[in-house]
Amino acid sequence: MKFLGFGKKRGDFPFQQMNESLDQLPEFPLDPDLHKNIEILKTVYKDCSDVVFRKFSIGGKTDAVLLYIDGLSNIEEVDQHVLMPLIQMNNLEHESTVFESTKKEITVSDLKEISTINDIFKQISIGNPVILIKDQTKGISIGLPKWVKRSIMEPDAEAVIRGPREGFIETLRVNTSLLRRKIRHPLLKMKQMDIGGYTETQVIVAYIEGIADSTLVNEVTKRLKRIKIDGILESGYIEEMIQDYPFSPFPQLLTTERPDVAAACLLEGRVVILIDGTPITLIAPCTFASLLQAPEDYYNQFYISTFIRWLRYIFFFIALLAPSAYVAILTFHQEMVPTSLLLTIAESREKIPFPALVEAFIMEITFEALREAGVRLPKQVGAAVSIVGALVIGQAATAAGLVSSPMVMVVAITGVASFLMPRYATGISIRVLRFPIMILSGMLGLLGVMLGITAIVAHMCTLKSFGVPYFNSTAPLKIQNLKDVLVRAPWWSMDTRPEFYSKNSSNLRRESGNQMPGPSKGGGGT
Repeated sequence: MKFLGFGKKRGDFPFQQMNESLDQLPEFPLDPDLHKNIEILKTVYKDCSDVVFRKFSIGGKTDAVLLYIDGLSNIEEVDQHVLMPLIQMNNLEHESTVFESTKKEITVSDLKEISTINDIFKQISIGNPVILIKDQTKGISIGLPKWVKRSIMEPDAEAVIRGPREGFIETLRVNTSLLRRKIRHPLLKMKQMDIGGYTETQVIVAYIEGIADSTLVNEVTKRLKRIKIDGILESGYIEEMIQDYPFSPFPQLLTTERPDVAAACLLEGRVVILIDGTPITLIAPCTFASLLQAPEDYYNQFYISTFIRWLRYIFFFIALLAPSAYVAILTFHQEMVPTSLLLTIAESREKIPFPALVEAFIMEITFEALREAGVRLPKQVGAAVSIVGALVIGQAATAAGLVSSPMVMVVAITGVASFLMPRYATGISIRVLRFPIMILSGMLGLLGVMLGITAIVAHMCTLKSFGVPYFNSTAPLKIQNLKDVLVRAPWWSMDTRPEFYSKNSSNLRRESGNQMPGPSKGGGGT
């Protein structure tokens, strides 16, 4: 297609390919004719009322145009540091030096030279205005983006009593700066790439060179580059496309909104993936032990953290198995229940028309529905609806003879136990797996429960997260690896990094020669 004679020597701009990613389009160079460049850009941005073409003259002699997207660029700074100096410029002697003179006159530190139409699309889409000058085959990108962003606040899903109160937000550069505040060493590397044919979402792979395994970094980068999709709007898109086992109910990457958690994982040798437009960051690799670790475990005394961690493990099994065990015992193994308790349960179930399995399903589904309703409703009424709804429905169901009082208690304890999980994805996995185990227990009793547990453990033993086995912290069994699994050992005893995360696990976290117990310099748990 010929466009105003533009492509006779330099080739035609591929308008017919504009539905493809910018990275897939051929690099189309700028033409010395400013008007032809403007016409092409206006054709591409047809019906785009927010794209502004501001024509002006540099020093009253050379025609130029300023191109930006209204709402993404800092117009006040552009007027003060770009347009005003260039329009009032009076030292322009030769048009051959207009490009370099223009760069010198602009009082903005972040300037980039661009030479293709594709570069213009990318720069203005991230908020950087672009200047095109007559008779020049290069343009100038000015780093003056500005858009509305959320203030830094504590994440609701990962709140702590003791610890930092800051969390990631939806702006990528703010998130990277939060990481730089935590880790100030120049070996903290951040590789950037754009993913998404239409969104061109900026994604950063962060790691500490010399601590993180280079094979892991290369594998993460390779998987990200393989992603071919129209757009990335949240980190869940990427998580689903780079995990090893997409059909597994267990999370294979850690997610967090906390910079301190991300920094601790970097110091362990893991890789952090930050995505523009979402506060949720991804951490690879992931093991089962890390799913039951909370940020506050590392801010309290080690014996307190160990007690809470043991409590978390116990309630993990309660959340997964309590309804199934209750159904199995009442259906097949009544002899396991003390006589007095069995009589009480039998009396409460005397008028219940359903078997224990159906009764458990009714209560569990109702509880899950109330939990989801509480999450989706506004905060002012969500908590009240979920709590009051559970009380009212539980009491009404018991009074109506649909469920027994012991079943209501079992389901309530199960719900409370699931709230102890520090990771939302872990709680979701438990909630999903609870139902098939309940079916097995209703059909086979405790044998079905054991079959369900065996199947889950066998599945988890086959899982890997970027080459790291899910149970790598416990198998093969090494005492050194258990210091941050079953217990949270004192900081002065955790003197090496986890060898299954970092190839440099022999590097001491604290200063060599420090023989007295004391705080560690680096590293940390999640």
